[in-house]
Amino acid sequence: MSDAVTEVTAAAGAWRRAGLAGATVGVIAAGAAAGVAVERLTVGRGMRRKARLALDSAGPYGALRGMPGTATADDGTELYYEIDDPAEADGEGAAPPVTVVFSHGYCLGQDSWHFQRAALRGAVRAVYWDQRSHGRSGRGRAQGSGTPVSIDQLGRDLRAVIDAAAPEGPLVLVGHSMGGMTVMALADQDPGLIRERVVAVALVGTSSGRLGEVDYGLPAAGIAVVRRALPGMLKALGSQVTLVERGRRATADLFAGIVKRYSFASKDVDPAVARFAERLIEATPIDVVAEFYPAFGEHDKAAALERFTAVPTLVLAGEQDLITPSAHSEVIAGLLPDAELVLLPDAGHLVMLEHPETVTARLAGLLARAGALPAGVNVGGYGSTAQPGTR
Repeated sequence: MSDAVTEVTAAAGAWRRAGLAGATVGVIAAGAAAGVAVERLTVGRGMRRKARLALDSAGPYGALRGMPGTATADDGTELYYEIDDPAEADGEGAAPPVTVVFSHGYCLGQDSWHFQRAALRGAVRAVYWDQRSHGRSGRGRAQGSGTPVSIDQLGRDLRAVIDAAAPEGPLVLVGHSMGGMTVMALADQDPGLIRERVVAVALVGTSSGRLGEVDYGLPAAGIAVVRRALPGMLKALGSQVTLVERGRRATADLFAGIVKRYSFASKDVDPAVARFAERLIEATPIDVVAEFYPAFGEHDKAAALERFTAVPTLVLAGEQDLITPSAHSEVIAGLLPDAELVLLPDAGHLVMLEHPETVTARLAGLLARAGALPAGVNVGGYGSTAQPGTR
């Protein structure tokens, strides 16, 4: 038995120790990192639990639903998607509408686009899907038989969703973090689809490669330890699912603090939105975290960006993103000189939840240029994450 497995197993009798490991590794994978010190809260655990329940009730984020469907990946994995479709065009022979396909990030789900979905529904035809092993999609069948997850596999998954939910007509591809990498993988695999059908692309808080160099805001000594220990620790924790998930729940306050630190940069984010992000991330089992993590070190799709040179492209990121730093978006924009580069100050990794007004406005502008938004149509209200009560 490896030292890492021994350490995790020994933690079975030390709840807080096991919870710290589970929470830390889970958030590293989802948009956070290990080694964060969080001040202990001074109120009782029961009061904090009641507060979390109250926030869940106050912020009904993620409640928007569309017409459900499933696509089957090339390894048999069932991929869940939903379609928001405005009134069908009248008359036979009408041209297929532009479909906007939203791909979410690691340890999130389609509901991470809540504010953009609320704003755009009724104005555009949109497809929101859950990546394999996330949300309502099935666990990756290939992973069940020992095949590692790859970004290339996610690109093929996206193609399966497009074939099922939008088999014809123009496309706009929108991806956040891992979702942006998924879009790049699709472009690498199927340049014909990009050339013939894709009319716009939005890459939000993502990277084309060299993720192994990200320091997560840690000092040099700290990140060296994390890089050395993380692969073995993830493998160990992934084999101790029950223990780690139990510990992660036991240290919910620590988990919430880490999520907020690595998801947002603003000090005035609506607590209900911060709690929503926490729920999205904590819904991802630790073994899924472990399955996906190695793929990011191997991700390199800089060459694939050439497929987007003739496509209107929005590259958007938070300037204080510690997971996919804004410098990675600048690299993407440098390879796509005609792209619109938007770097938002006071914004972290979950920029579409932190500053939904700006993200949606920029996205709406891209959709208008691509002809996906009819002339004169305004997107709906999408509230503010900084002012509770304005949602």
